[in-house]
Amino acid sequence: MSADQPLIESRVDLSAVRVVMVQQLWRQPELSDVEAATMAALERTGALERITSGDEIAITAGSRGIATLPAVLRTVVRAVRDRGGKPFVFPAMGSHGGGTADGQRALLADLGIDEQTIGAPIRSDMSVVQIGRLATGVPVYLDAQAARAQGIIVVNRIKKHTSFDAERESGLCKMAVIGMGKHRQAVTMHRFGNQGLASLIPEVAACVFERAPVLAGLALVENARGGLASLTGLRPEEIVRAEPDLLRYAKSLSAKIPFHRIDIGLVELLGKDISGTGMDCYVIGRKRVIAEPEWPEAPEIHSLVVLRVTPASHGNALGVGLADFTTEALVREIDWPAVRANVLASGNMERGKIPFAYATDREALEAAGFRERHTSPGDLRLVAIQDTLHLEYLLVSEALLPEVLANPDLAVVSTAMALPFDDAGRWHSPFAPRG
Repeated sequence: MSADQPLIESRVDLSAVRVVMVQQLWRQPELSDVEAATMAALERTGALERITSGDEIAITAGSRGIATLPAVLRTVVRAVRDRGGKPFVFPAMGSHGGGTADGQRALLADLGIDEQTIGAPIRSDMSVVQIGRLATGVPVYLDAQAARAQGIIVVNRIKKHTSFDAERESGLCKMAVIGMGKHRQAVTMHRFGNQGLASLIPEVAACVFERAPVLAGLALVENARGGLASLTGLRPEEIVRAEPDLLRYAKSLSAKIPFHRIDIGLVELLGKDISGTGMDCYVIGRKRVIAEPEWPEAPEIHSLVVLRVTPASHGNALGVGLADFTTEALVREIDWPAVRANVLASGNMERGKIPFAYATDREALEAAGFRERHTSPGDLRLVAIQDTLHLEYLLVSEALLPEVLANPDLAVVSTAMALPFDDAGRWHSPFAPRG
């Protein structure tokens, strides 16, 4: 045996695996006129009536891929300007973008949010001012530019958080705290751990809504396809109280993988524009927080493969540690300063660790096949997805067909095919391009 030969074979030929494309048949609400919904929400809050000529109004923008966010922001900007105000957009994303002003501006640009598309300046600055302190001693920070403005309009999606369960998870409260408080508030809050976040975010948010010049909150709830299911305008004093009901509604609409036991899961793309953890932890059933259990109702994926990081992430491959196998191409793209800033701020170290990395996509998947070698390739329960945000279409192995055919919310939309690798071992996505 030559010195460069492995002692044992560490991959399994998966050419016997046959897959079909499956569509999830979601029947959910969707608002067709985003501009009208935004204006109705603003009018409900009375925010526009409180703007006088010359007032500077700060409008939040986060780091997530929210399909309707550019349209919502354009409408808010126009409405503020029509009242004589001077709107500007500021990144409200904590430590994302490497925790730098330029990095956060670039993240927004990749999400289609810049001065040309939104119609207002983007003011990106990591400076904060302290506006309060809880009785427990926790300081409360706010973006310095927003603090100097005459008004703030908070815009964000309500959804499940990727690390903890609570009445308020990811939404207006979290954005007001960790987003609007920038890197400094993110570091301050995350030192209390996930359960500390769950209990402290509402308290800090209440302080922000009382002391900062917040005019309104716009709460977006998406359907499983990423369309806008509802848009609720809230006065600042209503936000903390209203979020639990909105979160329950958002969870009822959220996209999921419709299988519980999966031998191999393949995710084409992870990214900060997809989820704060690169891959939505609830979708893949892995949050990887030491001493905390996974969600029992979420999928159990025994071997997880991730292939690439989205261009909009600028190398922030946070979440790669949630996988078991990846590619050398993904590892080469990692911007370590950005990952370190994000991981150290949260304290969830497992999510930034590197799985076994392989030269080709095929080798990474075949390594997962070797791990699952107790099951013959033709019987493997395999699911491939584009990313954890876009789940209408799934590529599933024939071993899962009985469950597909028994589920009235699923439809087979292709004939059986081989796994979509080319001769060089590169995975060719069978899904439609994102966006």
